[in-house]
Amino acid sequence: MAFLEIVCCVGGAIIVGVVGFYAVSIFNGLITLKNNIEKAWANIDVMLKQRADMIPPLVEMVRSYAKYEKGVMETVTRIRSQLANAQTLSQKAAANEQISALIRSLMVTVENYPDLKASNNFIELQKSIVAIENQIADRREFYNDSVLLYNTKIKVIPDMVFASLMGLKEKEYFKVSEENKKLVDTKIDV
Repeated sequence: MAFLEIVCCVGGAIIVGVVGFYAVSIFNGLITLKNNIEKAWANIDVMLKQRADMIPPLVEMVRSYAKYEKGVMETVTRIRSQLANAQTLSQKAAANEQISALIRSLMVTVENYPDLKASNNFIELQKSIVAIENQIADRREFYNDSVLLYNTKIKVIPDMVFASLMGLKEKEYFKVSEENKKLVDTKIDV
């Protein structure tokens, strides 16, 4: 009888140990995914700020070749302010779309000024903006992949039990709603 009790105690301890290890493993996996999303977003945020900082020099360069309305700098200031003050992912995404539209508008305007297009300063600034746009796209893809993994993980059994106990909620993808796309108004007249 003593031998059977020892086997039951050891077996019980092993089962408790395995379940405990599994629970810690799930917890650590969820925290890792959550931290990856936060890191990915921080990287995007840095790139959005860098791109926003490039717009005033671009506007000034284009303005030196074209007679712009004074509303252009107001538009630039408003959009940069929206990005800086955005609290949610959807607000940042909307500001990001407005900045992208502004840059596209400026680049179309540049087509009318061959001297500006040939300027070394403009060419270097344009290359920098294109490089940052590509980095933002790469980081956005990584962020959305991280969100996909996280959102999937918190919805599958048994991870969803732990996620619920930890208060983990679904994360937003970095995209722009149809409503926010319609709000983009960055038309610039020369």
